[in-house]
Amino acid sequence: MTTLNWIRSVNGTLGHLVPELMAGRMRRAFMTPRSLPPRQWELPLLARAERLTLRFGLSALRWGQGPTVLLMHGWEGRPTQFAALIETLVEAGYTVVSLEGPAHGCSPGSQANVVVFARALLEAAAELPPLRAVIGHSMGGASVLLALQWGLRADAAVSIAAPAQLLGVLRGFARHLGLPARARAAFIRQVEREVGVQVARLDVSGYQLDLPGLVVHASDDGLVAASESQLIHKAWFDSRLLLLEEGGHQRVLADPRLGEAVLELLTSAMQRARQSA
Repeated sequence: MTTLNWIRSVNGTLGHLVPELMAGRMRRAFMTPRSLPPRQWELPLLARAERLTLRFGLSALRWGQGPTVLLMHGWEGRPTQFAALIETLVEAGYTVVSLEGPAHGCSPGSQANVVVFARALLEAAAELPPLRAVIGHSMGGASVLLALQWGLRADAAVSIAAPAQLLGVLRGFARHLGLPARARAAFIRQVEREVGVQVARLDVSGYQLDLPGLVVHASDDGLVAASESQLIHKAWFDSRLLLLEEGGHQRVLADPRLGEAVLELLTSAMQRARQSA
C-alpha cells in the first residue's frame, strides 16, 4: 500500500467516525502553506529587488522605474517565480511590485486563502501608484479576479493558470485525501466560516469583469485543468485567451509568449485610456 493510499484509508475511516474533527484537520492543512526556498535561477533577480513593507506588515519586492504593475504569486509561491515576466516588464519601462501573500515570505500570518490574498491586493493597491495592470498566477490569479469584484482598480488584468471557481478546488482536495461525503461537506462549511464568504460565490461566472484582460493557461497543466481558462475567458467579455501547448502549472511563467502577450495587453489598455481621457 502506498503512503497516499494509507492516508486515504485512515481519513476515510476517521471521516465516518468523527467527520467534524477530520474536516477541521483538513481545513488547517488546506490553509497552512509550507515555506519553500527560492530556486537557484531566482537568486539573481532576488538580489536586485528592493524590499517594501506595506501597511499591516505586508511584504513586497520592487524592480524598475515607470508605470506600476502589481503581481501576486500562487499557493506556496514566491515573487521571483515571475522572473522572466519581471525582466520583460522592467526592460519595457515598468515598475513591477510583486507581493508576498499573507503567510508567505516575510508577510505576516500562518494561514492563507484566496480571500486574504484578495484583501492583500486591495491593501497594497491603496499604497501604490495607479496600477497599469494586476497579474496573478494560480491562486493568485483567482485572488486578482476576486479583488476586482471588491473594488481593485487597474487598467488591465492577467490571470495565469487560475481556477474559475473555488468549490471544485475544495472538493478535489477533499476527495484526493479520501474524505467521505459527510466529512467533505463539513470541510467546506468550515472553510466558509473561516474565510467569511460562501464558496459558491467564489465563481468567475458570477463576476463582473469590465476591464481588458488576458487569460493564460498551458494545456498540460496537471494541477489546474486547462478547461478552467475557457470558463474564465467565457465570463470575461473583454479578454484574450492564450492557451499554450505546454508549460505545466509553473513553467508557463517562463514562456516568452506570456511576456509578449502581457506587453500587448498593456499597450492596448494604455491606448484605450488615452482615447477615453
